Amino acid sequence: MQRRVQALRTKTIPTVIAVTVFMAAAMAVPGRALAQAPAAPAPPAGPPPIWTGSFGAGLALTSGNVDTSNFNLAAKATYDPMNPHQANLEALYLRGSSEGETIVSRTALTLRDDYSLTDRTFVFGRFGYLRDVFKGIDYLMVPTAGVGYKVVNLERTKFVVDAGAGVVWEKESGFETVDTSGAITAGENFKHQLTATTTITHAATALWKTADFGDALYTVGAGLAATVTRRTQLKLEVLELYKTEPPPGKQSQDVSFIMSVVYSF
Repeated sequence: MQRRVQALRTKTIPTVIAVTVFMAAAMAVPGRALAQAPAAPAPPAGPPPIWTGSFGAGLALTSGNVDTSNFNLAAKATYDPMNPHQANLEALYLRGSSEGETIVSRTALTLRDDYSLTDRTFVFGRFGYLRDVFKGIDYLMVPTAGVGYKVVNLERTKFVVDAGAGVVWEKESGFETVDTSGAITAGENFKHQLTATTTITHAATALWKTADFGDALYTVGAGLAATVTRRTQLKLEVLELYKTEPPPGKQSQDVSFIMSVVYSF
């Protein structure tokens, strides 16, 4: 079974790269063309909305030598009342199967509140939840608090780093006990608008248990989003989850390739 999944991933990577390059080129050209066209006078801009967010969904099916299916849901909401506070909620659900056998089942939830101290410095409180069947994680809950810094804070480019500390509770599949430990976290988030219609993103987080710094969890994601209409985007993402000490019989690394249509509000 592992050989079939590895072979499928190997075949998928060139396809994902090709689609990414094609999509970026296709969406960038209309963006430049629109930028060169004379624009009508814009009406006066109103105040920015307090609530913004997006919802995305994707489905991929293949048949032939190997039958596969992948399904994903993602949601994001931001509450920004134009004061030092900004709250963010993110949710992700992934499910995949090959030859009728489930090979991916993951649910992730993050709730975070940032409080700006200066234009670049902020403090935050964060709660993270993860359930991953194929990592042997029944649940992993991590409340933390810390400080962050906006290294780059331009209109088209944002780069933010942060570090925090808190507590982690983890229950592994097949075990009755819950592992409790202190937690140290670090993260970075990068976003750059390549053109009027194309944006690239990158994010990474690390979680170390203070009871055993060798027991760590790393998540890395990279994405490319291309505007289709004023409120919709076509998005490609690569997500990696790496656990240094997985339960017996489980692999340390999982990589997921996601294509979805995103609606913003």
